[in-house]
Amino acid sequence: MLPLPPRRIPPLGPGRIKPSQRVVAQWRGIDLAPLEKAQARRAKSVGDVLPKVLSELRIDRRQAEAEVVKVWNNLLDPEVVAHAQPTGLRAGTLFVAVDSNVWLREIVRYRRKEILERLQHSFGRDFIVKISFRVG
Repeated sequence: MLPLPPRRIPPLGPGRIKPSQRVVAQWRGIDLAPLEKAQARRAKSVGDVLPKVLSELRIDRRQAEAEVVKVWNNLLDPEVVAHAQPTGLRAGTLFVAVDSNVWLREIVRYRRKEILERLQHSFGRDFIVKISFRVG
């Protein structure tokens, strides 16, 4: 059996001013109309709200990081891809986690410059300035 709907659905927005509050306001000589208008919540268009929501979620940054991972997997040597994966991108520095010290030394000594050049060729020199490799 379905649950019964609630008897009374509370209204949205600010509560109404009670008659006693209105009488006291009139006695004091206060006009409550501006206050009521200020408290009323007006609906905003999606175009006004969406940019703020997307910036708070940092969608553009996450999309860029996902694009770096996709290019990393397709552009580099499969041996490097098997042992090193990008973990983040912050202020032009790409952070890469490598699974062992042996591969960390291999990549840093012999392949770092090649990897950086390939990524800069794909994304531009301003997007990825340097790469930081770490075991983990």
